[in-house]
Amino acid sequence: MSVIQVRKVEDLVFSTSKPYTLGVELEFQLLDQNTLNLVPRVQPIINALVPECSNTIALEFLQSIIEIQTAVCNSVIDAAHDLSRSIQIVEDVAGEQQCILYSASLHPFAEPAEQKLTKGARYERIMEELQFVGRQFISQGLHVHVGVGDADTAIRVCDIIQTYLPLLLALSSSSPYFRGEDTGFSSYRSKLFEALPLAGIFGYIGDWQGFEEEVSFLRQRKIIEKVKDLWWDVRPSPGYGTVEVRICDMPVRFSETLGMVAVIQALVAYIAENTLSHSQVSLQLLRSNKWQAARHGLDGQFNDVSGLLKKQTQTLRSAASELLSLLEPLMVRFGAEKFLTPMQEILKRSTGAEVQRLLIRQGKSYPEMIHSLRNDYWLW
Repeated sequence: MSVIQVRKVEDLVFSTSKPYTLGVELEFQLLDQNTLNLVPRVQPIINALVPECSNTIALEFLQSIIEIQTAVCNSVIDAAHDLSRSIQIVEDVAGEQQCILYSASLHPFAEPAEQKLTKGARYERIMEELQFVGRQFISQGLHVHVGVGDADTAIRVCDIIQTYLPLLLALSSSSPYFRGEDTGFSSYRSKLFEALPLAGIFGYIGDWQGFEEEVSFLRQRKIIEKVKDLWWDVRPSPGYGTVEVRICDMPVRFSETLGMVAVIQALVAYIAENTLSHSQVSLQLLRSNKWQAARHGLDGQFNDVSGLLKKQTQTLRSAASELLSLLEPLMVRFGAEKFLTPMQEILKRSTGAEVQRLLIRQGKSYPEMIHSLRNDYWLW
């Protein structure tokens, strides 16, 4: 083994974690109470928070975004308690700064050019490289970490789960409007994100050695510095011993957020515990599935190239319904069965993107739409 290979392995030690434990990250928009436009007040809010919140709140790329994180949680119920407490604390402090939290993946009328970059060497380096692409990136998302038992399992889950990520994207889609226009997409956030280097679908890795070699190669070419520079839709997180699912839009309701967390936990467990085909699949089909979810939401077409579902080709709505039925026993096992209900309601009622469009069709302005979504955030 060469010196470079030894360093590669030492840098990427996959930490031990209890299988299927959770870590959840929510990225909220900060809006001015009066104008309901994005406002750069994250630092005053963080400065005013009590010390016990210091490990649960994080800065993001822009000063108009605040990230709320959980500790390591044993269940979705634990995550629900953790998040609801933190959100309410942050909302109270935000109110003292004349701003509010808003849960969706794109602000409907904010201008990207008016947003302020968060101070810090990493963010400044990223913006210097991204330029106009980075200035457009005013989106927010839901990230879910799920513990897995070992490094090879993490890679197997990452490889296989890519086929089913579009189902998660369609269910969570909440970003149809951008800069005052209907984009025609259910998740325009996902298209903005794909403009970033090393973002989106990565294809196929195979095993942990393959991941080590890929990261080592990219480091040697000075393309990345750390694993977190890989902005993939799903990636292993060696330091936490988790698979991190990053494709989701920010759901417009808290119940839907918890539903997405429960589905992701169960899906990771299903792939980890069952013998599924683990081979390279068509990258074009994976990209097509994601396009369908981003563009059409649950009304798009889905091709199951990994064989988990009964039908090879069906609508995303039908595929998502079948997936929920498949995962229900695991959700029961994890004590998360009640979080299946908001997911089923999305299938019957509408996604966050569809709710926004309905409100606009009813004659509401963008600010009125925001007020309506905020009023419904805690509804079950």
